[in-house]
Amino acid sequence: MSVTPKIKGLRWYIAVLLMLVTTINYLDRTSLSVAASTLKEQLNINEQQYSYIIACFQMCYMIMQPLSGRVIDWLNTRRGLSLAVIWWSIANILHAFARTPLTFGLFRGLLGIGEAGNFPGIAKSVAEWFPPKERAMATGIANVGSGTGALIAMPLVALIILKFGWQQAFVFTGAVGFVWVVVWLLLYQPPEKNPFITTEELDYIHRGQKELDAEVLTQEKGVWKLVLRQANFWSFAIPRFLNEPAWTVVQYWIPLYLITQRGMDLKQIAMFAWLPFLAADAGCLAAGIFSMMYQKLGLSVLNARKATYTTAALIMPMSLFIAKAPSAGWAILWFCCTGFGHQCLSTTALTLPADLFPRRTVATASGLSGSAALLGGMLFNLIIGWLVTTVGYGPIFIVIAFLDIIGSVILWTLLRKPKAAS
Repeated sequence: MSVTPKIKGLRWYIAVLLMLVTTINYLDRTSLSVAASTLKEQLNINEQQYSYIIACFQMCYMIMQPLSGRVIDWLNTRRGLSLAVIWWSIANILHAFARTPLTFGLFRGLLGIGEAGNFPGIAKSVAEWFPPKERAMATGIANVGSGTGALIAMPLVALIILKFGWQQAFVFTGAVGFVWVVVWLLLYQPPEKNPFITTEELDYIHRGQKELDAEVLTQEKGVWKLVLRQANFWSFAIPRFLNEPAWTVVQYWIPLYLITQRGMDLKQIAMFAWLPFLAADAGCLAAGIFSMMYQKLGLSVLNARKATYTTAALIMPMSLFIAKAPSAGWAILWFCCTGFGHQCLSTTALTLPADLFPRRTVATASGLSGSAALLGGMLFNLIIGWLVTTVGYGPIFIVIAFLDIIGSVILWTLLRKPKAAS
């Protein structure tokens, strides 16, 4: 009878798997922004229509985030996240058959429905596998995928478009998700059921998870009510509403800005437009590093999260320099600073549901806060579409410079340690 081999440090392999699925998530969603200039030329889609197509994705994503979180809490992380990836992979492939803004909006909405499950699934996985002191780093590793996916998309999608056409770009990026699902189903189970985990690591996870005792009211019915009535939920939901506009600019509008305002072409986009996403990845890891550093300086887990968020928020005013940058290279540099700051504070906010809520409600809390974020991003995206065609990009960079400082004030005002189980 064969013995199942044990994997030391299995939780970090899980974190890498979460990073890979986030990479695929952002590879798929960023493909459209890289293809935007081609679609504008070949299908006569203008900036205002482009903003509507993005809004279709954001609207469906926003509506589905709390529902996806609830489904994942109900199905379990393994099945729920697999279902989400299969859905969004098929939706991304369907983009190859779109020919009008309406059909692009339809398929973009289907993509949003599936991709909404990604971060609730990550939050629940991190809550299951990591003690509080490691959650910021684990979430940071997972969130590296957001920058990595966009980073890969810039050169990869541009090269596929140049060689094979924009339709094949959506087919190729959509197909990658099915490979990940196979690996996920083979490796993932919660710690208590996973045959690959060592006894020492299982004990370590269980001991560490007692550091922040959020397992209160776990038998109470009405999960959404349990989440929404707590000030701690709004302490990170409102900041997420305020921080998403900056990521909307970085994620969806950098290629178009660099092409229309800075004179770059698609080959130059492939060569240089990925740099802000590399900086964003560094910001994800910095969130974990800063959080651990502040804890070593004597701050509690939650105060370390607040300090990390504030540190990152103070970087965001560098976006003020983008519009007046003397060259495309300098504009990309300031975009890099914006990406770094945003992903550092975003990773910190993504960690908080696992810190503050019982495990059975973590994905739901993450999903609801994700809806708040998407609402902020969607509204700001529509404003961008109007501003770009009437005024220009300047006011956009002014607004995103200061929203996260306001969010930091709200975080410090509302966030409190959860009550321990009585």
